Amino acid sequence: MSRAADDLPDLPPPPARRLLLKGALAAGALAAATPAAARAAAPTKAAPYVNPLVRHRADPHLTRHTDGFYYFTATVPEYDRIVLRRSRTLGGLGRAAESVIWRAHPTGDMGAHIWAPEMHHVAGKWYVYFAAAPAEDVWAIRIWVLENAHPDPFKGTWVEKGQVKTAWETFSLDATTFAHRGTRYLAWAQHEPGTDDNTAVWLSEMADPWTLTGPQVRLSTPEYDWERIGFAVNEGPYVLHRNGRLFMTYSASATDHHYCVGLLTADEDSDLMDPASWAKSPVPVFTGSDTTRQYGPGHNCFTVAEDGRTDVLVYHARPYKEITGDPLDDPNRHTRIQKLGWKADGTPDFGVPVADTERA
Repeated sequence: MSRAADDLPDLPPPPARRLLLKGALAAGALAAATPAAARAAAPTKAAPYVNPLVRHRADPHLTRHTDGFYYFTATVPEYDRIVLRRSRTLGGLGRAAESVIWRAHPTGDMGAHIWAPEMHHVAGKWYVYFAAAPAEDVWAIRIWVLENAHPDPFKGTWVEKGQVKTAWETFSLDATTFAHRGTRYLAWAQHEPGTDDNTAVWLSEMADPWTLTGPQVRLSTPEYDWERIGFAVNEGPYVLHRNGRLFMTYSASATDHHYCVGLLTADEDSDLMDPASWAKSPVPVFTGSDTTRQYGPGHNCFTVAEDGRTDVLVYHARPYKEITGDPLDDPNRHTRIQKLGWKADGTPDFGVPVADTERA
């Protein structure tokens, strides 16, 4: 979400974001490993899912837990709460009841711009990572964490663990966590002081689910033209471990029809904290399509289908290109899903965003 996996089996209206951001900036593994041959043979054609899966939900996070449920959360257009729904099937999420598990504070910290929640299960507890700003300073966005020790995230108490402290007190958001070979990491987007970029993608090891050990390293900056349309943005990172490599997707440019997905790739045996370990695609890997009439696909994550091995791409997009006013005020970013294909060389084949499902 422009401002921007390890759990699988395994308020007056805000001023224009462009002006405020300019002023403000101036001042776990997703699934258990499956045989490489089976994954390589996965079909690249679109799965027969109903799309959109969930309407008016941007920045989706969807994970399949060991209890057999798919858990879904996302940004709501009002930017004022965190919602959760679950289903034993992917398709069922579109009809599942939705519960509010946390609301923005009326004043002070975590009072505005509640964005891009992700729910992860770490060391026997549930954690939600999300972005929020003070009610009185709506663009001073930072990363915050909630914790719930109950096995059922719809029950128990969501405890505010506080802000994830990074190297600077600057615009930061879109945190995701993953574990690799016994080490837990946090990846996120943040503005680096002294640069003209809005956000870059960063990585750090973690001491616990809400504390970074440091140092934090920069993995990707918006260096290509397609990453700098409207805003110079790299955000919304997410990691998929497959075929001996870690694939980190991220989103780039403004949240209109130019929004798209980029890709970083690291060997599973490499030092993930060394930026040189991550190779960056010079072109976007997932973009809008005039043919299917889906625009601005991005802020994706991954899950697996009900068979436990077919990879599924989860993202948001709009069904039209032209937007009146600030794209962040347009509520029609809908959650969508489709099968993720695999190329012969073991790299992901994103294809194009599938068309809306025909309804009777």
